[in-house]
Amino acid sequence: MNALGKSGVEVSPLSFGAAGIGNLFTAVPDEQAQKALDAAWSSGIRYFDTAPHYGLGLSERRLGAALRDRPRSEYAVSTKVGRRLEPTDGADGDDLADGFAVPATHRRVWDFSADGIRRSLDASLERLGLDRVDAVYLHDPDDHAEQAFREAYPALEKLRAEGVVGAIGAGMNQTEMLTRFLRDTDVDVVLCAGRYTLLDHRALTDLLPAAQEHGRSVVIGGAFNSGLLADPKPGATYNYAAAPPELLDRALRLKGIAERHGTTLRAAALALPAAHPAVASVLVGARSPHEVQDCAEQFATPVPAAFWQELRAEGLLPSDAPVPVQEPS
Repeated sequence: MNALGKSGVEVSPLSFGAAGIGNLFTAVPDEQAQKALDAAWSSGIRYFDTAPHYGLGLSERRLGAALRDRPRSEYAVSTKVGRRLEPTDGADGDDLADGFAVPATHRRVWDFSADGIRRSLDASLERLGLDRVDAVYLHDPDDHAEQAFREAYPALEKLRAEGVVGAIGAGMNQTEMLTRFLRDTDVDVVLCAGRYTLLDHRALTDLLPAAQEHGRSVVIGGAFNSGLLADPKPGATYNYAAAPPELLDRALRLKGIAERHGTTLRAAALALPAAHPAVASVLVGARSPHEVQDCAEQFATPVPAAFWQELRAEGLLPSDAPVPVQEPS
């Protein structure tokens, strides 16, 4: 287990991202969601991340139900604030415009006010069936920076002081504002999605060094860049859109190098972020027990040192990117 900064909250090196069980893009039956979470537990995963945004609360409800009979001291849960859910007046239709195959029973309201933060967290705790969460992230405050720093962040500080949450931070798909949180506030952790992968190294420049400098932690999401690094082929997605041809070619090149060295692209994609000393956990999204088991197996698979050496020689990996230390045979 790894600590989130100096918070005392501990998380497993591999963690479960619960957007998929919120019916991301396509519906997931209740039984399958439960089995995916059971598989995560059986694989040793003890950190679970969710958000109200994921399926208009469905992800939180399913996660809470699956964990209800587990010992509370043995797992960590994080959720997010900044998008409150408000009931709609019997609206028809679905939420697919926002990416989730659920009925449009609620609408999302951006709200980074201090009151909005507390209201959002209270609602999340009710859906989860918990009296506290271990970590809370400000969710995608990209277009709300002023309010996020002026009102939302101090509200999180108060919640942490009150013991309602153990660790606080922000979760985004960019590095610049997350680096500002690390440098200018007392967050414990940031969640960075898609910006430290085999295809995107930008977090190595500013975010990860800032975390190390200030004694904070980083959770890395999107290690597969939403699919391209899991299975590179025509039609694969990169950051939730069709992968550009040049990135598909690069991913296929990476896959070929991995196979030449007797490993898989998936194992390498998970190993890279896990090797950085600032990274506390690598978050993987899964929607079935098979996907969970595969991720756990790939995460546990050593990647040969020669693979990393070839990436550096070919200019596919920065020379200063930490790679896994090979245990002597």
